[in-house]
Amino acid sequence: MFETPENDSISPALRALLELFATDLADVKFPDVDTAVLGESAAHVREKAEAVARAQAALDAARHALNESQESLLQKGQRALAYAKVFAEDDGELGAKLEAIHLPRPVRKAGQAQVEPVGAAPGNDDNAPRRRGRPPKLRPVANLFTDGNGPDGAQDEAVATLQS
Repeated sequence: MFETPENDSISPALRALLELFATDLADVKFPDVDTAVLGESAAHVREKAEAVARAQAALDAARHALNESQESLLQKGQRALAYAKVFAEDDGELGAKLEAIHLPRPVRKAGQAQVEPVGAAPGNDDNAPRRRGRPPKLRPVANLFTDGNGPDGAQDEAVATLQS
């Protein structure tokens, strides 16, 4: 008579009481309280819990839609700001106003790599304007005289021979 789903909105203690009234106390009637009254109340609680779950799902969907709309507006705003900065190259006053605007970076979706500009130190302000252009290539710096073999390594001897 009384279900016990995993996400039941009725506490375990109340479920135990409802089970007792459904089995051992099924024929017992107290003033205003018996198996039928408790069953109706439990069903009412579960209905309200389902309504809350549906409302929560609708709220989650609405928040997701809002986040997508905000992200779309941010991307369009960033593009508009970039175009406006190019347009205002010859207008110092307008350029200064545009330079004062720092839009946040877009949030990356899961699965996409976050691209940080080369030379950007961790902890930089997220609202700082991004560097333009291609980042410089990073080349490994190797010491020509050692390779990590230590002072007695064969390569060190070969280098010393070549230097003499």
